[in-house]
Amino acid sequence: MASRRASSPASPVTITVCSSGGKEGGDGPLRRSIGLTSPVPRHSFSNKPDSPAARPSSCGLSGGGARYCSVAENDESHERTSSDFVRYTVHIPPTPDHQPAPPPEETDEPELQPHRSFISGTIFTGGFNCVTRGHVIECSAESVQVAKSAGLFCKINGCDGEALLKGIKPPCECGFLICKDCYSECAGDGGGLCPGCKEPYGTVIDEEGEGSASEDEGRTLPLTSIAEFNLKSGKRLSMVRSMKAPHQPGEFDHNRWLFETKGTYGYGNAVWPTDGFGGNGAEYKGFEEPPDFEGKCRRPLTRKNAVSQAILSPYRMLIVIRLLALGLFLTWRIRHPNHDAIWLWGMSVACEVWFAFSWLLDQLQKLCPVNRATDLSVLNERFESPSIRNPKGRSDLPGVDVFVSTADPEKEPPLVTANTILSILAVDYPVEKLACYLSDDGGSLLTFEALAETASFARIWVPFCRKHAIEPRNPESYFGQKRDFLKNKVRQDFVRERRKVKREYDEFKVRINSLPESIRRRSDAYNAHEELRSKKKQMEMKDDILEPTEFVKATWMSDGSHWPGTWFSAAPDHSRGDHAGIIQVMLVPPNPEPVIGNVEQESFNLINTTDVDIRLPMLVYVSREKRPGYDHNKKAGAMNALVRTSAIMSNGPFVLNLDCDHYIYNSLALREGMCFMLDRGGDRICYVQFPQRFDGIDPSDRYANNNLVFFDVTMRAMDGLQGPMYVGTGCIFRRTALYGFSPPRATEHHGWFGRKKTKLFLRKPTMGKKHDRDEKDIILPPIADDENDELDIESALLPKRFGSSATLAASIPIAEYQGRLLQDMPGVRQGRPAGSLAVPREPLDAATVAEAISVVSCFYEDKTEWGQRVGWIYGSVTEDVVTGYRMHNRGWRSIYCVTKRDAFRGTAPINLTDRLHQVLRWATGSVEIFFSQNNAIFASRRMKFLQRVAYFNCGIYPFTSIFLLVYCILPAISLFTGQFIVQSLSVTFLILLLAITITLCLLALLEIKWSGITLHEWWRNEQFWLIGGTSAHPAAVLQGLLKVIAGVDISFTLTSKPATDDDAAAFAELYVVKWSFLMVPPITIMMMNMIAIAVGTARAMYSQFPQWSRLLGGVSFSLWVLCHLYPFAKGLMGRRGKVPTIVFIWSGLLSSIISLLWVYISPPAGGRRDYMSFQFP
Repeated sequence: MASRRASSPASPVTITVCSSGGKEGGDGPLRRSIGLTSPVPRHSFSNKPDSPAARPSSCGLSGGGARYCSVAENDESHERTSSDFVRYTVHIPPTPDHQPAPPPEETDEPELQPHRSFISGTIFTGGFNCVTRGHVIECSAESVQVAKSAGLFCKINGCDGEALLKGIKPPCECGFLICKDCYSECAGDGGGLCPGCKEPYGTVIDEEGEGSASEDEGRTLPLTSIAEFNLKSGKRLSMVRSMKAPHQPGEFDHNRWLFETKGTYGYGNAVWPTDGFGGNGAEYKGFEEPPDFEGKCRRPLTRKNAVSQAILSPYRMLIVIRLLALGLFLTWRIRHPNHDAIWLWGMSVACEVWFAFSWLLDQLQKLCPVNRATDLSVLNERFESPSIRNPKGRSDLPGVDVFVSTADPEKEPPLVTANTILSILAVDYPVEKLACYLSDDGGSLLTFEALAETASFARIWVPFCRKHAIEPRNPESYFGQKRDFLKNKVRQDFVRERRKVKREYDEFKVRINSLPESIRRRSDAYNAHEELRSKKKQMEMKDDILEPTEFVKATWMSDGSHWPGTWFSAAPDHSRGDHAGIIQVMLVPPNPEPVIGNVEQESFNLINTTDVDIRLPMLVYVSREKRPGYDHNKKAGAMNALVRTSAIMSNGPFVLNLDCDHYIYNSLALREGMCFMLDRGGDRICYVQFPQRFDGIDPSDRYANNNLVFFDVTMRAMDGLQGPMYVGTGCIFRRTALYGFSPPRATEHHGWFGRKKTKLFLRKPTMGKKHDRDEKDIILPPIADDENDELDIESALLPKRFGSSATLAASIPIAEYQGRLLQDMPGVRQGRPAGSLAVPREPLDAATVAEAISVVSCFYEDKTEWGQRVGWIYGSVTEDVVTGYRMHNRGWRSIYCVTKRDAFRGTAPINLTDRLHQVLRWATGSVEIFFSQNNAIFASRRMKFLQRVAYFNCGIYPFTSIFLLVYCILPAISLFTGQFIVQSLSVTFLILLLAITITLCLLALLEIKWSGITLHEWWRNEQFWLIGGTSAHPAAVLQGLLKVIAGVDISFTLTSKPATDDDAAAFAELYVVKWSFLMVPPITIMMMNMIAIAVGTARAMYSQFPQWSRLLGGVSFSLWVLCHLYPFAKGLMGRRGKVPTIVFIWSGLLSSIISLLWVYISPPAGGRRDYMSFQFP
């Protein structure tokens, strides 16, 4: 209860607060306790009739727009309750809501005061990191009479009806007044929009709702002591408004996130009591935690953390400063040629101009770096918690199909692939929503039987990981960790079960490693038996025994049948390029309900699986059909075969692709990726790319195998544009994006640098004009019958795009629907209802597998768009970059997800030769992209300008090697000739060169600061940039030109994967020297610069007029080149520093050639003599 005494609008006001409740029964007006507290401790009152809380009182509104209820009491009541009341004296100045009012005239009947709005009658509470809430103060139940007297009419134009009030408020929380008839027209069945705030009405007013509200309003809500609550709950509540709250935009609708709750203080959620309310009486039962209102606010699944402006602003400023310094430097160089060596000056200026252009392309894409984070608790609450539509709490997450590709079991050991499969099967994701597909492009029986052994061992490994929360869930990596495995383990049986699983894994490795010999022996035994049968049959038919018998040695399966894939001894229909398609379901789809283990299964599973879900995800072996005369398109063709197979068998709306040596290091990786796909705006995301991390790299990272500058600097920066590029593995795709469909919404960029933007809606023809869509845009087929003619045409074109499989065509709209966002999310127009995916998956049958076999045939892609627009794109050795480029070109965007714990880890070639061949393959693909229609110059308007720059730089960077080769030879030529790139080392030249160098170093330091890499990693990347630029990149340019001009096809061998991580052989490959012609240019450059330094120094020392400035410039230049090539030179020396013989041969040969050329170009004093010329006898 509260009362107020006021003398004037601007005078102090005394407010008295007590803990009185409403009147139980009777016709008196209703009253509620006000959410007003004081720091003075007060005792709470019980609900006894004789207490002040139960005493009847009247409630009204005083003049001047009063905020509190006035209570009519006599002097006796004031004296009796003086010890239980708290008085406040506040100063209320005149405001638009508090206007001066004349003193009320004494009348027999109470005067009705004007009704206040919902916002003005609400106390808002909130603060830093707190949800703002409104505490509503109700002071009259006679709202209809007030509305009539106050003249509250409908705000709809042309309507003057009386406003409809729900209690004392309008139907909508925004306070928009509307009459009953207009409300019925707008609300309809409850899904209409309010004319004021354009938001849907919460509930329709009916008699039942009013009755329940009246019943709740009649309950007495006593006042509880704040001190007692603080003492019991350990929390302190504050009514002070925080000034740290971020600025709210004016157009933000606060009514969407303000909630009214009933507590001991009236409306609010500061204290949430149990049924016994509060107090010291017998009914006291304590307090409960307030309900989680943030869940109703739809907390985001992800958040974008921009790089601090304290780092980003200086970074951008340094880019501008260095750009100006480069401009001044190049201007000075052009205006001051070296007339003594004009050819040397011309080559150096051309190289420097190209380097400046290449640096600018590289820096433009780094202007907007961002960091992102996810909230897995919100994902679990939204998709895996019980709700009205999902009472059992089944997972409502969409399905994920995981693709693993392998091609050669000799270079990609089956044990490595098996560990990758085990990490996938044990991932922390709903079992019934996960399916794993292994693509064996070699059709090897070794891979097939290794996968069967893996499925058997998974029945032990997966429950063990779930029970003890094992990380990582790759057994080879887990058992090989050099840390305390007991950390954070609390179960008493962990050590015993770990020992059992470790012993079982050792036996599993023995079985896997012995499979090649086992298959050979089995095949030899069967072949010998078949040969004897053939000879016996020939003898029975009395043929000539001396005639040799034609017998083909087959490869046999364990059940005594021929392996339909590749045989050890190649034969027709059983070779690497000629074999049938194979699909084998190793693990069937699991039961939708959890299968909990018991004690009786301990002897079978080796561990106690009580209270542990022992289900396993579906596991499928796939080997597509291969026949002579067909282009199978290497890895891209194998991935497209998996896309079609999985669409028929499981049809997960999202696809994760991994290389056979990239395993899941973080069991929550799939959930991290799903946070981006299912958050607001996720329907425009085509894929989520994770960074690549590697095991088994030498501590010094000699050849920059980690490639951290690309993955932690460039990719983070591209994430701030339109998204990172696809790098071939560790990527979660949206299946509809792989099918070549356009995003539901896109933006076209017009004008200079794409400053003008045009929004396009591409999901439905009715959502935008027809000319807004590109003719190549694919519209999704309707799920149900649709009378739209254009959609019927698009559906009729599906066989032309996707092939003749009707099952595949029917799965497309289903996958699109399952990948939609929840329809109750703000701003979602086409969503799915919550709980729609919490249904069991259809079981597999023979007809489904037969259909899957048909879509992996070698001729299925004929006369379709597979590889041209649908699936992985063909025509390049770097199909990954082209596939991501096509998606961005259609208007999709991608996300770069960097997790605290690495999501995936793999292996990288630490051998110098293998590393150079890997870089050669990447650079060749970039050259192919540059000379194809996938060049970013021809990108559509849906791609942002800076995203075009990033893709253009990806295609043009190998051409820098031509200028880099010339520039690395220039210091040697300068020392040989005694000239330099400038006439003299002037002060202007040195100042500009110093400015360029200092700004480059400062930019590197800031990149290190916002990306998290180290200075050592940045320097390793710079070194290998020059090593690759003088070895692999020139060869890539040459191969790319040969393919474009002469049509010479390019073939690459697979990179070998290490099969063991033993300490003795951990870095054995690092010291192995494998000769390759890619090593010739770097060796030549090193020899020339070392000889040139010796020649230049000797000339300066014995010259009559030494040019020390030119010598200093040339030597510094040569040392810069040699410092970058130091890892290359160290790699040539092997483990014990022994230089291979081939290096001495090349050194001697090059030294002789260079010496002869030098004598011919610059002969000794006396001019040319007769021995310098050649004459025929």
